[in-house]
Amino acid sequence: MIRNALPLINMQIMKTMEPRWATVVPELLVTNLSQSLRFWVGLCGFSVAYSRLDEGFTYLDRAGAQVMLEEQGIIRNWVTGPMERPFGRGVNLQITVSDIDPIVDDLRRADWALFLEPEVKWYRADSTELGVRQFIVQDPDGYLLRFSSRHGERPAKHIPAHP
Repeated sequence: MIRNALPLINMQIMKTMEPRWATVVPELLVTNLSQSLRFWVGLCGFSVAYSRLDEGFTYLDRAGAQVMLEEQGIIRNWVTGPMERPFGRGVNLQITVSDIDPIVDDLRRADWALFLEPEVKWYRADSTELGVRQFIVQDPDGYLLRFSSRHGERPAKHIPAHP
């Protein structure tokens, strides 16, 4: 059973609608599922699609962005090496939202440090640049979450020649 029995207060449980299942869903091993849910649901606005609390497992959704959380050591875990914090080194999960500000505000009210402060960034996609407002935050185990919202499009300033 998970530590610190999961508080269901303030959790939105998706029982009234059939969720659309994403075709790629990361499953993250966490050290404390209750603590992770307070972050993911309470601060980042995800909803619980379903849980198997006896197995330390919860499936989360936020408008189609989906992630599975599984507490280490309760059932079978697929681990290829030592689990040392910060978890997920070299990976960041991009989560597209309509507006980053409410999430940033909730994190700041909770005194949760941001890994990257909100910024506007332009990314080249062929002959177009796509603008996003984004920030990065670490979850309780150190996984990087990059929340972004669209900021517009413009012609690319420089298109490098292909070799």
